Amino acid sequence: MLATATTTQRAAGRTKHASASAATRGLSKTQIHPLGDRVVIQPSAHEEMTKSGIVIPDTAKEKPQEGTILAVGPGRILDDGKREKVAVKIGDKVLYAKYAGTEFKLDGEEYLIVSQKDILAIVLD
Repeated sequence: MLATATTTQRAAGRTKHASASAATRGLSKTQIHPLGDRVVIQPSAHEEMTKSGIVIPDTAKEKPQEGTILAVGPGRILDDGKREKVAVKIGDKVLYAKYAGTEFKLDGEEYLIVSQKDILAIVLD
């Protein structure tokens, strides 16, 4: 009984902390921790109109290949047991492979989980 009460109190403390830190990063109240060398990306909004003013229908739009890193995994474990450091950090704008990763929706927002090897470059402003 005592262990259960302590565990519940710790879990409640983590939940409060997790929702506060997730709100500052752009994720919903549910926090996502990618595993290994994976990262969570929020794709950039794609333009719905060309420069000349032609409206692009949803079926003709290309998938965005640029986005912002919202969460980073701890890195993959190498054969010698050491952990490889992930080269990107939260807040980086990145270019990623066109058909990379797994798309998912969370609270109406679209996100993408990709492996570090699918990230092509960091975009510097």
